[in-house]
Amino acid sequence: MVDKNNDKMEKVISLCKRRGFVFQGSEIYGGLAGTWDYGPLGVALKKNIENIWWNMFVDLRSDVYGLDAAILMNEKVWKASGHVDSFSDPLVEDKKTKKRYRADHLLEEAGVNIAGMTISEMSEQISEKGIKSPDGNEFGDVQSFKMMFETKIGASEDAGITYLRPETAGGIFVNFKNVVDAFHPKLPFGIAQIGKAFRNEIAPRDFIFRVRELEQMEIEFFVREETWEENFEHWRKNVWDYVDQIGLPRDLVHELEVSEEDRAHYSKRTIDFEFDYPFGRKELYGLAYRGNYDLTKHKEGSGANIDYVDSESGEKILPHVIEPSLGVGRTFLAILTSAYTEDKIDGEARTFLKLSPKVAPIKVAVFPLLKNKPELVAKAQEIFEMIRKEIPQIMFDTNGNVGKRYRRQDEIGTPFCVTVDFETIESENPEDAEVTVRDRDTGKQERVKILELLNHLKNLLN
Repeated sequence: MVDKNNDKMEKVISLCKRRGFVFQGSEIYGGLAGTWDYGPLGVALKKNIENIWWNMFVDLRSDVYGLDAAILMNEKVWKASGHVDSFSDPLVEDKKTKKRYRADHLLEEAGVNIAGMTISEMSEQISEKGIKSPDGNEFGDVQSFKMMFETKIGASEDAGITYLRPETAGGIFVNFKNVVDAFHPKLPFGIAQIGKAFRNEIAPRDFIFRVRELEQMEIEFFVREETWEENFEHWRKNVWDYVDQIGLPRDLVHELEVSEEDRAHYSKRTIDFEFDYPFGRKELYGLAYRGNYDLTKHKEGSGANIDYVDSESGEKILPHVIEPSLGVGRTFLAILTSAYTEDKIDGEARTFLKLSPKVAPIKVAVFPLLKNKPELVAKAQEIFEMIRKEIPQIMFDTNGNVGKRYRRQDEIGTPFCVTVDFETIESENPEDAEVTVRDRDTGKQERVKILELLNHLKNLLN
């Protein structure tokens, strides 16, 4: 019996390759596990995801400041934050094949609750439960595997060591004082960043869900300790607002209150926002109250005076932090898997992506009824250029017949198609000339005057 969820995942992956959303990294050389390249439509969808987030939480707010910190940082940053000593995953190795796996994943799949479990306890559980490798072999002891990519800075043989950053938050914390000195913000305020992070995953899997190179959208929101709860609730609601803005179905997103034993020791509350992917319910976003742990560690590690000074009272404090952390790739995958739809229209089976117009990589497609009629092509190109000035995410399509073009645009999630036909060019009064506008979801077509077309499309897309 075919697993419908696995079948759906395979179909989504196939569509991504076929239509230019996502390609395997280094594919012509056999690929590189855990790396993926975003194609033309994938880049457009990803940028829409990021732009909506940036617009909501930076452009439309007066209390959040943008940042783009360097990926390479002084190694002392990661020592102070604790990453050098503790950023690791539990690794277990097949004794015969030497293949390596995440011990926590193996235990979870076996139905074992791993909350608060130590490395040695994981080893005991794997042995007691008789958990074998996928090849049927016994495992060795569980070990701690450091996940940061190490590199060297400088041209000499004894060049200094540093790391590819495992998170974007580090760049925010070390620039906290710079932002305060440059802009003199009053508490509460936030610093936002979208950027790459790198993790040497033991077992990358589930397409772009668990990868070695990822992109994060993060905010560190600095507050007074006594106000953390109200600010936490503020950002919890903001996460849900973002879910709505990008068109994710709310019934597929779930809040998981992280238990005390699973939270970091400095956190009083953490919520994981989980999503129902075809391969199971997994973490989509995180919202954490981090106290003032990070600023304290960087103050101690650097020896710098990074205290926040209240401009009115002169009080010196290290603010506490609320951190909403959202993964771009996981958002991308959630959008695609929830939007993937199979139905029938006019008795014919079709596949389409039911994307929100706000995230759709192509908003409008324009084409002539027939590609071998110069007068139709010329008019269609004229309309295409008119729309593109106001709606730049647009496509001109003449490949195949109109029906095939509709199916192709449906499959990439284009909300609306505009067709120029003979009635368009033969209209006695140019002001009365009309085109056909087709809705992706319903297949419904309506005639719209060219003079009203741009405003009509804008209204539909909003």
